[in-house]
Amino acid sequence: METSMTQNTNQAQSYRLEFFGKGSDYFAIMIVNWLLTLITLGLYYPWARAKRLRYVYGQTALNNERFHFAGTGNEMFRGFIKIILFYVAVIISYMLLFIVTQSQLLAVLFLYLAIFAIIPFAIHGSFRYRMSRTSYRGIRFGYRGDRNELVTKFFKWVFFTIITFGIYGAWLQMNIRRYTHQNIRYGDVEFSNNANGADWFLLNLKGYFLTIITLGIYSFWWQSEIFAYYIDNMRMTKDDKKINCSSTATGGGFFRLLIVNFLITVFTLGFGKAWADMRTQNFICDHVKMEGDINIDEIHQTEEEYTNAFGEDAMDFFEIDLA
Repeated sequence: METSMTQNTNQAQSYRLEFFGKGSDYFAIMIVNWLLTLITLGLYYPWARAKRLRYVYGQTALNNERFHFAGTGNEMFRGFIKIILFYVAVIISYMLLFIVTQSQLLAVLFLYLAIFAIIPFAIHGSFRYRMSRTSYRGIRFGYRGDRNELVTKFFKWVFFTIITFGIYGAWLQMNIRRYTHQNIRYGDVEFSNNANGADWFLLNLKGYFLTIITLGIYSFWWQSEIFAYYIDNMRMTKDDKKINCSSTATGGGFFRLLIVNFLITVFTLGFGKAWADMRTQNFICDHVKMEGDINIDEIHQTEEEYTNAFGEDAMDFFEIDLA
């Protein structure tokens, strides 16, 4: 009996990622969010963002069981206020520095450095908040990265990017992705990412030149290669078991998705963006394949809640992509 149970546990599991969101529902959320944000002169924005995230997460399902985002507008508002105060402090410092030194160059340099310096703090804070407020089947995600370690590595990678005239930027991006992903947990499941800068650099170098040569046509295939690189290098492990991810998206699929999304948005004067966004989410879920032998029923809770949304708001404020 015990041998039989062990064999069943080690068998390949079935994982199916689906998205059930509807453009009409998302449009209603967007309209209310726009109106309330406008009426409150922007103060409603954190609640608007929380509503969007709750809807998107709540409409995403794995094996027909949906994810849940527990972040609230109140939490995000506190982070929103902190990032606004930071931004105001930077602008005031910029103006004072210009008045004192009479050097526009020095003042602008300070402004860019100050804003740039917050990026690793925003990345760390956003991952820690977003993961801890996300759950599936009642078990929370978590992020165990060390802020000081990430900040130190980030500026080391930035230094290498500067002295290589931007070439090391490919390694910078993949180093950040690898570091953050390897510190994500879902209960006692560990995430990892095998992306590396050399592959990423060559992928984008090829995509750039082929897009120019084909007058932009190859850009859709370039996008499919980027998507595949992101997905194919992700995996999850639990003890000696694992789940591997792979992309099934094609250049033709991205062509149809992006062209139709563009037409929907343009010919509806922007109102169709809700439908375009839902089509994109559905496309992503439909083209992520997951294979492995981790039994979802055997995953145990290990992570704690974290409600400081400063990093989340900073990422959004400076339009830094969490993914």
